[in-house]
Parts: sequence; C-alpha cells; structure tokens
Amino acid sequence: LVDDVARAPVAEIGPIIERHETFPRRVNVGFAALRDRRHVDLRVFERGVGETLACGSGAAAAMAVLRRRELVDDDVEVALPGGTLVLSWNGQAEAPVWLTGPATTVFNGWIDL
Repeated sequence: LVDDVARAPVAEIGPIIERHETFPRRVNVGFAALRDRRHVDLRVFERGVGETLACGSGAAAAMAVLRRRELVDDDVEVALPGGTLVLSWNGQAEAPVWLTGPATTVFNGWIDL
C-alpha cells in the first residue's frame, strides 16, 4: 500500500522486488492506494515487462488482499493508468473474483518466421 500511486516509486522499487531471491520465477509488483472502501488506485510493474497500463490479475490480487484485510467492500473500482476495472468478490476462498472493464487494442504487429 502507498499513499499516492502517482508518487509511488514504481520504476525504482518494482524491478528490485520483481527479481528478489524470494521469487525465483520473478513476480508482478502492485502499488495500491486506497481512496475509500469502493475505490482503489493501482500501478503495476509486471515481471519481464515493466510498468503496464492495466493488469487484470494485478487488480484482482490487490482487491483480494484489501478485501481479506477488510479494507474494501465486495465491489470495488480499481483505477489503473489505462482505465478503470470493476471487481467483485465476497471474500470467500472458493468464490470467484469477477472482473469487468474495457478491452482496447494497443498494438498490432507482424513477424516473419
């Protein structure tokens, strides 16, 4: 958790945690700021990639951690640099985390093999 994702040291701390010896296969690193029980701001440093505009699995993980700590309600809006996702989870381990949000193409390319 951070106070403000805009000032979070994502580029500095993200790669250090991503490659820490605790995570031999590396790890995604999320920086979340709790606005209130229904709104979270999030930036994600994704393993092998760097900071990403959006990360559905990162948003779900952040929501689950905050829900388990009873800091958020069952329904949360997670704002990422690339857009806002809506997540729902009742906190029960066997229950699915539901995620909805926009999907946008950000790159097209060709490769000759």
